[in-house]
Amino acid sequence: MAEQSGNWVLMVTAQTPTNIAVIKYWGKRDETLILPVNDSISVTLDPDHLCTTTTVAVSPSFDHDRMWLNDKEISLSGGRFQNCLREIRNRACNFEDQQKGIKIEKKDWEKLHVHIASYNNFPTAAGLASSAAGFACLVFSLAKLMNLREDQSQLSAIARQGSGSACRSLFGGFVKWIMGKDEKGSDSLAVQLADEEHWNDLVIIIAVVSSRQKETSSTSGMRESVETSLLLQHRAKEVVPKRILQMEEAIKNRDFSSFAQLACADSNQFHAVCLDTSPPIFYMNDTSHRIISYVEKWNRSEGSPQVAYTFDAGPNAVMIARNRKVATQLLQRLLFFFPPNSDTDLNSYVLGDKSILHDAGIEGMKDVEALPPPPEINTVPAQKYQGDVSYFICTRPGRGPVLLSDESKALLNPETGMPK
Repeated sequence: MAEQSGNWVLMVTAQTPTNIAVIKYWGKRDETLILPVNDSISVTLDPDHLCTTTTVAVSPSFDHDRMWLNDKEISLSGGRFQNCLREIRNRACNFEDQQKGIKIEKKDWEKLHVHIASYNNFPTAAGLASSAAGFACLVFSLAKLMNLREDQSQLSAIARQGSGSACRSLFGGFVKWIMGKDEKGSDSLAVQLADEEHWNDLVIIIAVVSSRQKETSSTSGMRESVETSLLLQHRAKEVVPKRILQMEEAIKNRDFSSFAQLACADSNQFHAVCLDTSPPIFYMNDTSHRIISYVEKWNRSEGSPQVAYTFDAGPNAVMIARNRKVATQLLQRLLFFFPPNSDTDLNSYVLGDKSILHDAGIEGMKDVEALPPPPEINTVPAQKYQGDVSYFICTRPGRGPVLLSDESKALLNPETGMPK
Protein backbone atom coordinates (compact mmCIF):
# COMPACT_ATOMS: atom_id res chain seq x y z
CA MET A 1 0.00 0.00 0.00
CA ALA A 2 1.04 3.63 -0.21
CA GLU A 3 4.15 4.69 1.68
CA GLN A 4 2.49 7.62 3.46
CA SER A 5 -0.02 5.13 4.90
CA GLY A 6 -2.97 6.73 6.63
CA ASN A 7 -2.62 10.17 5.05
CA TRP A 8 -4.35 9.81 1.72
CA VAL A 9 -7.98 9.80 0.59
CA LEU A 10 -8.88 8.41 -2.83
CA MET A 11 -12.21 9.65 -4.12
CA VAL A 12 -14.62 9.34 -7.07
CA THR A 13 -17.91 11.19 -7.76
CA ALA A 14 -20.55 9.99 -10.22
CA GLN A 15 -24.02 10.93 -11.34
CA THR A 16 -26.62 8.35 -12.31
CA PRO A 17 -30.12 8.80 -13.76
CA THR A 18 -33.36 7.25 -12.61
CA ASN A 19 -35.56 5.27 -14.98
CA ILE A 20 -39.24 4.60 -15.51
CA ALA A 21 -40.41 1.18 -16.61
CA VAL A 22 -42.78 1.04 -19.57
CA ILE A 23 -43.04 -2.76 -19.29
CA LYS A 24 -43.07 -3.35 -15.55
CA TYR A 25 -40.95 -5.47 -13.24
CA TRP A 26 -43.17 -6.80 -10.45
CA GLY A 27 -42.33 -10.02 -8.64
CA LYS A 28 -39.15 -11.93 -7.83
CA ARG A 29 -38.37 -15.59 -8.30
CA ASP A 30 -35.39 -15.22 -5.92
CA GLU A 31 -35.61 -12.67 -3.11
CA THR A 32 -31.93 -12.66 -2.15
CA LEU A 33 -30.40 -12.38 -5.61
CA ILE A 34 -33.31 -10.19 -6.82
CA LEU A 35 -34.18 -12.28 -9.87
CA PRO A 36 -37.43 -11.19 -11.55
CA VAL A 37 -40.35 -13.28 -12.82
CA ASN A 38 -40.32 -11.42 -16.15
CA ASP A 39 -38.23 -9.17 -18.44
CA SER A 40 -38.84 -5.41 -18.22
CA ILE A 41 -38.14 -2.33 -20.36
CA SER A 42 -37.54 1.22 -19.19
CA VAL A 43 -36.78 4.75 -20.35
CA THR A 44 -33.87 6.49 -18.64
CA LEU A 45 -34.76 10.03 -17.54
CA ASP A 46 -32.51 13.02 -18.13
CA PRO A 47 -30.11 13.24 -15.15
CA ASP A 48 -30.19 17.06 -15.39
CA HIS A 49 -33.66 16.79 -13.88
CA LEU A 50 -33.69 13.51 -11.91
CA CYS A 51 -30.51 11.88 -10.69
CA THR A 52 -28.46 10.59 -7.81
CA THR A 53 -25.00 12.03 -7.16
CA THR A 54 -22.66 9.78 -5.16
CA THR A 55 -19.15 10.32 -3.89
CA VAL A 56 -17.20 7.29 -2.72
CA ALA A 57 -13.88 7.51 -0.89
CA VAL A 58 -11.37 5.05 0.46
CA SER A 59 -8.58 5.67 2.96
CA PRO A 60 -6.44 3.67 5.40
CA SER A 61 -7.61 6.15 8.06
CA PHE A 62 -11.28 5.01 7.82
CA ASP A 63 -12.05 2.43 10.49
CA HIS A 64 -15.39 1.16 9.13
CA ASP A 65 -17.70 1.51 6.11
CA ARG A 66 -20.06 4.51 6.44
CA MET A 67 -22.79 6.04 4.30
CA TRP A 68 -24.73 9.32 4.26
CA LEU A 69 -27.95 9.69 2.21
CA ASN A 70 -29.30 13.22 1.69
CA ASP A 71 -27.03 14.47 4.54
CA LYS A 72 -28.19 11.83 7.07
CA GLU A 73 -26.00 8.91 8.10
CA ILE A 74 -27.66 5.57 7.37
CA SER A 75 -26.70 2.00 8.26
CA LEU A 76 -24.83 -0.13 5.72
CA SER A 77 -25.62 -3.35 7.58
CA GLY A 78 -28.55 -4.29 5.27
CA GLY A 79 -28.07 -7.32 3.06
CA ARG A 80 -28.50 -5.35 -0.18
CA PHE A 81 -25.69 -2.89 0.59
CA GLN A 82 -23.49 -5.74 1.80
CA ASN A 83 -24.13 -7.77 -1.38
CA CYS A 84 -23.10 -4.86 -3.60
CA LEU A 85 -19.99 -4.04 -1.53
CA ARG A 86 -18.90 -7.69 -1.41
CA GLU A 87 -19.39 -8.23 -5.17
CA ILE A 88 -17.39 -5.09 -6.02
CA ARG A 89 -14.55 -5.80 -3.56
CA ASN A 90 -14.29 -9.33 -5.02
CA ARG A 91 -13.73 -7.87 -8.49
CA ALA A 92 -11.46 -4.95 -7.50
CA CYS A 93 -8.14 -4.67 -9.38
CA ASN A 94 -4.69 -3.26 -8.67
CA PHE A 95 -4.59 0.52 -8.59
CA GLU A 96 -1.72 3.01 -8.72
CA ASP A 97 -1.61 6.81 -8.62
CA GLN A 98 2.07 7.71 -8.92
CA GLN A 99 1.43 11.42 -8.42
CA LYS A 100 -0.14 10.83 -5.01
CA GLY A 101 2.12 7.89 -4.23
CA ILE A 102 -0.85 5.54 -3.77
CA LYS A 103 -0.55 1.88 -4.68
CA ILE A 104 -3.33 -0.56 -3.85
CA GLU A 105 -2.95 -4.27 -4.53
CA LYS A 106 -6.03 -6.36 -5.35
CA LYS A 107 -5.89 -8.08 -1.94
CA ASP A 108 -5.69 -4.73 -0.09
CA TRP A 109 -9.20 -3.64 -1.10
CA GLU A 110 -10.67 -6.19 1.36
CA LYS A 111 -9.01 -4.34 4.27
CA LEU A 112 -9.81 -0.79 3.17
CA HIS A 113 -13.04 0.84 4.34
CA VAL A 114 -15.21 3.14 2.23
CA HIS A 115 -17.15 6.33 2.91
CA ILE A 116 -20.19 6.91 0.69
CA ALA A 117 -22.25 10.09 0.39
CA SER A 118 -25.30 10.13 -1.83
CA TYR A 119 -27.83 12.79 -2.73
CA ASN A 120 -31.08 12.51 -4.73
CA ASN A 121 -32.34 15.69 -6.41
CA PHE A 122 -35.90 14.28 -6.13
CA PRO A 123 -38.01 12.66 -3.33
CA THR A 124 -36.73 9.34 -1.93
CA ALA A 125 -39.08 6.31 -1.71
CA ALA A 126 -42.05 8.15 -3.24
CA GLY A 127 -42.42 6.03 -6.37
CA LEU A 128 -39.85 7.89 -8.51
CA ALA A 129 -37.30 5.04 -8.56
CA SER A 130 -34.88 6.68 -6.14
CA SER A 131 -33.48 3.29 -5.06
CA ALA A 132 -32.81 2.47 -8.73
CA ALA A 133 -30.69 5.58 -9.26
CA GLY A 134 -29.12 5.19 -5.80
CA PHE A 135 -27.85 1.62 -6.11
CA ALA A 136 -26.81 2.13 -9.75
CA CYS A 137 -24.74 5.14 -8.68
CA LEU A 138 -23.25 3.28 -5.71
CA VAL A 139 -22.11 0.38 -7.93
CA PHE A 140 -20.91 2.59 -10.81
CA SER A 141 -18.84 4.89 -8.56
CA LEU A 142 -17.35 2.05 -6.46
CA ALA A 143 -16.46 0.18 -9.68
CA LYS A 144 -14.54 3.24 -10.90
CA LEU A 145 -12.87 3.75 -7.51
CA MET A 146 -11.75 0.10 -7.24
CA ASN A 147 -10.66 -0.12 -10.89
CA LEU A 148 -13.08 -2.87 -11.99
CA ARG A 149 -12.74 -4.23 -15.53
CA GLU A 150 -16.43 -5.23 -15.88
CA ASP A 151 -18.60 -3.65 -18.60
CA GLN A 152 -21.90 -1.86 -17.87
CA SER A 153 -24.04 -5.01 -18.33
CA GLN A 154 -21.85 -6.94 -15.89
CA LEU A 155 -22.04 -4.04 -13.42
CA SER A 156 -25.83 -4.00 -13.86
CA ALA A 157 -25.95 -7.57 -12.50
CA ILE A 158 -24.27 -6.27 -9.30
CA ALA A 159 -26.57 -3.21 -9.05
CA ARG A 160 -29.54 -5.58 -9.44
CA GLN A 161 -28.62 -7.12 -6.09
CA GLY A 162 -29.17 -3.75 -4.43
CA SER A 163 -32.43 -2.87 -6.16
CA GLY A 164 -33.87 -4.72 -9.13
CA SER A 165 -34.63 -1.70 -11.29
CA ALA A 166 -31.17 -0.26 -10.50
CA CYS A 167 -29.71 -2.53 -13.18
CA ARG A 168 -31.60 -0.50 -15.81
CA SER A 169 -30.05 2.80 -14.63
CA LEU A 170 -26.57 1.73 -15.81
CA PHE A 171 -27.56 2.79 -19.35
CA GLY A 172 -29.15 5.81 -21.00
CA GLY A 173 -32.02 5.77 -23.47
CA PHE A 174 -34.15 2.61 -23.67
CA VAL A 175 -33.09 -0.35 -21.57
CA LYS A 176 -34.16 -3.97 -21.20
CA TRP A 177 -33.61 -6.03 -18.06
CA ILE A 178 -33.32 -9.65 -19.20
CA MET A 179 -34.74 -11.89 -16.46
CA GLY A 180 -32.23 -14.66 -17.26
CA LYS A 181 -32.46 -18.39 -16.57
CA ASP A 182 -29.44 -19.12 -14.39
CA GLU A 183 -30.42 -19.72 -10.77
CA LYS A 184 -27.30 -17.85 -9.61
CA GLY A 185 -28.38 -14.82 -11.67
CA SER A 186 -25.31 -14.53 -13.91
CA ASP A 187 -27.50 -13.83 -16.97
CA SER A 188 -30.03 -11.53 -15.25
CA LEU A 189 -28.73 -8.17 -16.44
CA ALA A 190 -29.51 -5.02 -18.38
CA VAL A 191 -28.78 -4.22 -22.03
CA GLN A 192 -29.34 -1.00 -23.94
CA LEU A 193 -31.98 -1.24 -26.70
CA ALA A 194 -31.36 2.28 -28.07
CA ASP A 195 -29.55 5.37 -26.81
CA GLU A 196 -31.20 8.64 -25.73
CA GLU A 197 -30.73 10.22 -29.18
CA HIS A 198 -32.63 7.44 -30.96
CA TRP A 199 -36.07 8.89 -30.16
CA ASN A 200 -35.41 12.42 -29.01
CA ASP A 201 -38.87 13.77 -30.00
CA LEU A 202 -40.29 12.38 -26.77
CA VAL A 203 -40.99 14.73 -23.87
CA ILE A 204 -41.80 13.43 -20.38
CA ILE A 205 -43.90 15.22 -17.78
CA ILE A 206 -44.12 13.81 -14.26
CA ALA A 207 -46.94 14.81 -11.95
CA VAL A 208 -45.66 14.43 -8.39
CA VAL A 209 -48.96 13.72 -6.69
CA SER A 210 -47.33 12.88 -3.40
CA SER A 211 -43.70 12.91 -2.36
CA ARG A 212 -44.54 11.05 0.85
CA GLN A 213 -43.03 7.65 1.46
CA LYS A 214 -45.44 4.95 0.30
CA GLU A 215 -47.34 2.75 2.77
CA THR A 216 -46.46 -0.58 1.12
CA SER A 217 -42.83 -0.79 0.01
CA SER A 218 -42.17 -2.33 -3.41
CA THR A 219 -40.27 -5.19 -1.75
CA SER A 220 -43.13 -6.33 0.51
CA GLY A 221 -45.73 -5.56 -2.18
CA MET A 222 -43.99 -7.80 -4.70
CA ARG A 223 -43.61 -10.61 -2.20
CA GLU A 224 -47.35 -10.53 -1.39
CA SER A 225 -48.27 -10.42 -5.12
CA VAL A 226 -46.07 -13.43 -5.91
CA GLU A 227 -47.63 -15.37 -3.04
CA THR A 228 -51.29 -14.48 -3.63
CA SER A 229 -52.00 -13.11 -7.15
CA LEU A 230 -53.04 -15.54 -9.87
CA LEU A 231 -53.09 -12.62 -12.30
CA LEU A 232 -49.34 -12.09 -11.66
CA GLN A 233 -48.61 -15.71 -12.69
CA HIS A 234 -50.64 -15.28 -15.90
CA ARG A 235 -49.03 -11.89 -16.61
CA ALA A 236 -45.45 -13.19 -16.23
CA LYS A 237 -46.03 -16.32 -18.28
CA GLU A 238 -48.46 -15.27 -21.01
CA VAL A 239 -48.65 -11.48 -21.31
CA VAL A 240 -45.23 -9.92 -20.72
CA PRO A 241 -43.15 -12.06 -23.14
CA LYS A 242 -45.35 -10.89 -26.07
CA ARG A 243 -45.40 -7.29 -24.86
CA ILE A 244 -41.61 -7.21 -24.56
CA LEU A 245 -41.23 -8.16 -28.23
CA GLN A 246 -43.89 -5.63 -29.29
CA MET A 247 -42.32 -2.85 -27.18
CA GLU A 248 -38.83 -3.55 -28.57
CA GLU A 249 -40.30 -3.24 -32.07
CA ALA A 250 -42.18 -0.01 -31.20
CA ILE A 251 -38.99 1.57 -29.81
CA LYS A 252 -36.91 0.43 -32.79
CA ASN A 253 -39.44 1.92 -35.25
CA ARG A 254 -40.30 4.96 -33.12
CA ASP A 255 -43.92 3.84 -33.40
CA PHE A 256 -45.61 6.04 -30.81
CA SER A 257 -49.13 4.57 -31.17
CA SER A 258 -47.91 1.07 -30.30
CA PHE A 259 -45.54 2.41 -27.63
CA ALA A 260 -48.35 4.33 -25.89
CA GLN A 261 -50.89 1.52 -26.11
CA LEU A 262 -48.41 -0.98 -24.61
CA ALA A 263 -47.13 1.36 -21.87
CA CYS A 264 -50.64 2.31 -20.70
CA ALA A 265 -51.91 -1.28 -20.82
CA ASP A 266 -48.91 -2.59 -18.92
CA SER A 267 -49.13 0.09 -16.23
CA ASN A 268 -52.83 -0.68 -15.76
CA GLN A 269 -52.19 -4.41 -15.58
CA PHE A 270 -49.45 -3.92 -12.98
CA HIS A 271 -51.90 -1.97 -10.79
CA ALA A 272 -54.55 -4.66 -11.46
CA VAL A 273 -52.04 -7.21 -10.08
CA CYS A 274 -51.68 -5.01 -6.99
CA LEU A 275 -55.49 -5.07 -6.56
CA ASP A 276 -55.46 -8.84 -7.15
CA THR A 277 -52.99 -9.24 -4.28
CA SER A 278 -54.28 -10.28 -0.85
CA PRO A 279 -54.62 -7.97 0.98
CA PRO A 280 -55.00 -5.58 -2.00
CA ILE A 281 -52.36 -2.90 -2.52
CA PHE A 282 -53.42 0.62 -3.53
CA TYR A 283 -50.57 2.66 -5.00
CA MET A 284 -52.66 5.06 -7.07
CA ASN A 285 -55.10 7.59 -5.62
CA ASP A 286 -58.00 9.70 -6.94
CA THR A 287 -55.63 12.20 -8.58
CA SER A 288 -53.83 9.35 -10.39
CA HIS A 289 -57.16 8.05 -11.68
CA ARG A 290 -58.24 11.52 -12.84
CA ILE A 291 -55.00 11.94 -14.81
CA ILE A 292 -55.59 8.58 -16.55
CA SER A 293 -59.13 9.60 -17.40
CA TYR A 294 -58.05 12.99 -18.88
CA VAL A 295 -55.27 11.42 -20.97
CA GLU A 296 -57.58 8.64 -22.24
CA LYS A 297 -60.27 11.19 -23.21
CA TRP A 298 -57.76 13.35 -25.06
CA ASN A 299 -56.16 10.40 -26.87
CA ARG A 300 -59.59 9.14 -27.98
CA SER A 301 -60.69 12.58 -29.19
CA GLU A 302 -57.53 12.84 -31.35
CA GLY A 303 -58.06 9.41 -32.91
CA SER A 304 -54.53 8.25 -32.05
CA PRO A 305 -52.47 8.37 -28.85
CA GLN A 306 -50.78 11.70 -28.14
CA VAL A 307 -49.62 10.82 -24.64
CA ALA A 308 -48.69 7.58 -22.85
CA TYR A 309 -49.01 7.31 -19.08
CA THR A 310 -47.33 4.94 -16.67
CA PHE A 311 -47.34 4.65 -12.87
CA ASP A 312 -44.80 2.80 -10.75
CA ALA A 313 -45.45 1.75 -7.14
CA GLY A 314 -46.87 5.11 -6.11
CA PRO A 315 -49.46 7.71 -7.18
CA ASN A 316 -47.12 9.82 -9.34
CA ALA A 317 -48.00 9.96 -13.04
CA VAL A 318 -45.29 9.75 -15.69
CA MET A 319 -46.68 11.02 -18.99
CA ILE A 320 -44.73 10.60 -22.21
CA ALA A 321 -45.74 13.02 -24.98
CA ARG A 322 -45.31 12.15 -28.66
CA ASN A 323 -43.38 15.39 -29.30
CA ARG A 324 -42.75 18.86 -27.94
CA LYS A 325 -45.89 20.42 -29.41
CA VAL A 326 -48.02 17.76 -27.71
CA ALA A 327 -46.05 18.28 -24.47
CA THR A 328 -46.99 21.99 -24.40
CA GLN A 329 -50.66 21.08 -24.91
CA LEU A 330 -50.35 18.45 -22.18
CA LEU A 331 -48.84 20.95 -19.74
CA GLN A 332 -51.64 23.43 -20.51
CA ARG A 333 -54.23 20.73 -19.75
CA LEU A 334 -52.48 19.65 -16.55
CA LEU A 335 -52.24 23.23 -15.28
CA PHE A 336 -55.91 23.80 -16.18
CA PHE A 337 -57.09 20.79 -14.13
CA PHE A 338 -54.46 20.95 -11.38
CA PRO A 339 -53.57 24.61 -10.84
CA PRO A 340 -51.11 25.42 -8.04
CA ASN A 341 -52.34 26.94 -4.78
CA SER A 342 -52.63 30.70 -5.15
CA ASP A 343 -49.59 31.31 -2.92
CA THR A 344 -47.37 28.94 -4.97
CA ASP A 345 -44.60 30.31 -7.15
CA LEU A 346 -44.97 28.87 -10.67
CA ASN A 347 -41.19 28.41 -10.81
CA SER A 348 -41.33 25.90 -7.96
CA TYR A 349 -44.47 24.23 -9.38
CA VAL A 350 -43.03 23.35 -12.80
CA LEU A 351 -39.48 22.01 -12.47
CA GLY A 352 -36.93 20.61 -14.93
CA ASP A 353 -37.09 21.90 -18.51
CA LYS A 354 -38.99 25.16 -17.93
CA SER A 355 -38.80 26.14 -21.61
CA ILE A 356 -41.96 24.05 -22.13
CA LEU A 357 -43.83 26.52 -19.89
CA HIS A 358 -42.60 29.30 -22.13
CA ASP A 359 -43.69 27.39 -25.28
CA ALA A 360 -47.11 26.94 -23.68
CA GLY A 361 -47.38 30.73 -23.34
CA ILE A 362 -47.40 30.57 -19.54
CA GLU A 363 -45.28 33.17 -17.76
CA GLY A 364 -47.21 33.56 -14.50
CA MET A 365 -50.32 32.69 -12.49
CA LYS A 366 -52.51 35.02 -14.58
CA ASP A 367 -51.77 32.85 -17.64
CA VAL A 368 -52.69 29.70 -15.69
CA GLU A 369 -56.00 31.25 -14.60
CA ALA A 370 -56.75 32.26 -18.21
CA LEU A 371 -56.30 28.71 -19.62
CA PRO A 372 -59.45 27.56 -21.47
CA PRO A 373 -60.94 24.11 -20.78
CA PRO A 374 -59.64 21.46 -23.23
CA PRO A 375 -62.03 20.96 -26.19
CA GLU A 376 -62.55 17.25 -25.36
CA ILE A 377 -64.10 18.11 -21.98
CA ASN A 378 -67.84 18.70 -22.34
CA THR A 379 -68.86 19.19 -18.70
CA VAL A 380 -69.47 22.86 -17.98
CA PRO A 381 -67.88 24.23 -15.93
CA ALA A 382 -64.99 21.72 -15.86
CA GLN A 383 -63.94 20.86 -12.32
CA LYS A 384 -60.47 21.90 -11.15
CA TYR A 385 -58.40 20.25 -8.43
CA GLN A 386 -56.22 22.98 -7.00
CA GLY A 387 -53.40 21.71 -4.78
CA ASP A 388 -53.89 18.01 -5.63
CA VAL A 389 -50.53 17.89 -7.46
CA SER A 390 -47.42 18.88 -5.48
CA TYR A 391 -45.44 19.87 -8.59
CA PHE A 392 -44.60 18.85 -12.16
CA ILE A 393 -41.21 17.87 -13.62
CA CYS A 394 -40.61 18.35 -17.37
CA THR A 395 -37.88 16.09 -18.69
CA ARG A 396 -36.91 13.76 -21.57
CA PRO A 397 -35.02 10.51 -22.24
CA GLY A 398 -31.46 10.91 -20.96
CA ARG A 399 -27.95 9.50 -20.79
CA GLY A 400 -26.49 6.87 -18.51
CA PRO A 401 -24.06 7.31 -15.58
CA VAL A 402 -21.10 9.68 -15.82
CA LEU A 403 -18.08 10.51 -13.68
CA LEU A 404 -17.92 14.09 -12.41
CA SER A 405 -14.36 15.39 -12.50
CA ASP A 406 -15.28 18.79 -11.01
CA GLU A 407 -14.22 18.46 -7.36
CA SER A 408 -16.71 21.10 -6.24
CA LYS A 409 -19.49 18.58 -7.08
CA ALA A 410 -18.04 16.02 -4.65
CA LEU A 411 -20.11 15.36 -1.52
CA LEU A 412 -17.12 14.37 0.62
CA ASN A 413 -14.17 16.49 1.71
CA PRO A 414 -11.07 15.40 -0.31
CA GLU A 415 -8.83 15.89 2.76
CA THR A 416 -10.88 14.02 5.37
CA GLY A 417 -13.33 11.86 3.42
CA MET A 418 -16.15 13.20 5.59
CA PRO A 419 -19.34 14.93 4.31
CA LYS A 420 -18.77 18.55 3.30
